[in-house]
Amino acid sequence: MGDDRPTHGDDRPTLTGDRAVDVRRGLGDDGAAGAAGAPGPGTRHPADERVVHQMERAISLLLRGGVLVSTGLMLAGLILIFVHHPGYSRLSGGVSYRAVTSPSVPAPHTFSELGNALASDQGRGLVVVGLVVLILTPVLRVVVGMLGFARLRDLPMALVTLGVLCVLVASFFVGSR
Repeated sequence: MGDDRPTHGDDRPTLTGDRAVDVRRGLGDDGAAGAAGAPGPGTRHPADERVVHQMERAISLLLRGGVLVSTGLMLAGLILIFVHHPGYSRLSGGVSYRAVTSPSVPAPHTFSELGNALASDQGRGLVVVGLVVLILTPVLRVVVGMLGFARLRDLPMALVTLGVLCVLVASFFVGSR
């Protein structure tokens, strides 16, 4: 409460050297701007702040949209499964939900199988596409972050984000063996 350290709320003051700087307004801890109203030392240019805001908004929309699209595809796939196989909806009796989740149920594992499942109006194909969208959503978030850092010319962060992207992509290939 009596802490004078900078916070990271909406006004986002940060510590640069020994001086707190409000990066949103370009003001130092004394409220003074740099020469002729320009941002002081350690502050970002207002155009950079717009880029950061655009990047944060794009990431937010991407994550929300990816989850919503993924959920919609999987739900549509499940509805198709139950429409084509009404016996699956019984929790007891002859055929039950276990028939859908059994290891013996063929699920598309290749792109050609996925294309065939989608073309034949099988719900399993839509469920798999929904899962792929869900898996790719955070990967695309890393790509957007990397592009944003490159646009800001923040080379260290762009390289770190590129490294994270490489690890993510490599994990898909290592995990598939």
